Amino acid sequence: MARVDDHLRSFGMSGHLLTEEIRQIERRFSIDLGHVHSDSADSSGYYPQFDQAIRVQAAEMAAHYELFYCLEQSIRDLIGSVLLEKSGASWWSSGSVPDKIVSEVSERIQREKDSGFSQRSEKELDYTNFGELSVIITFNWDVFGAVFSSKRAVERIMNGLNLLRGPIAHCSPLAADEVDRLNLTVKDWFRAMS
Repeated sequence: MARVDDHLRSFGMSGHLLTEEIRQIERRFSIDLGHVHSDSADSSGYYPQFDQAIRVQAAEMAAHYELFYCLEQSIRDLIGSVLLEKSGASWWSSGSVPDKIVSEVSERIQREKDSGFSQRSEKELDYTNFGELSVIITFNWDVFGAVFSSKRAVERIMNGLNLLRGPIAHCSPLAADEVDRLNLTVKDWFRAMS
């Protein structure tokens, strides 16, 4: 009888693992594989309790957050790949990043470890704030000059993006003009690439 129980337990665990892998694939690739999603971790039960105007505003802001998230992650990826090519795997500690940023990132990582929460990343670059990304690019203009057409343009664009990032990251609605400015600034970013 114990053998049958072991097989059933194994079968159940295999099914659970397969289900979780399907969920991860759906999330990672933003696709729907027809998998029934569990309601236990879903916050939609709380969602109707929020005022309708706030929910509408949240839906509008979600698109801006998604755009900025994609842009910021692509900037981080660009910096990481360019500096990896320039200085190798130890680029973070090889002088490619200003000492002040290295020190502040080290402190942020330690604070996160001390909090007891899961670490957001194993990469130091993911602990930089958005403004520091611009500093890293200009600090390494010898290599980023081949990627971008103008150092001044990159500084201006990154400054504009940093100003637009504030309301997006801190749950404040963007005025219509700022939505236009965000879209234009993202276009400027890609135009600045050589």
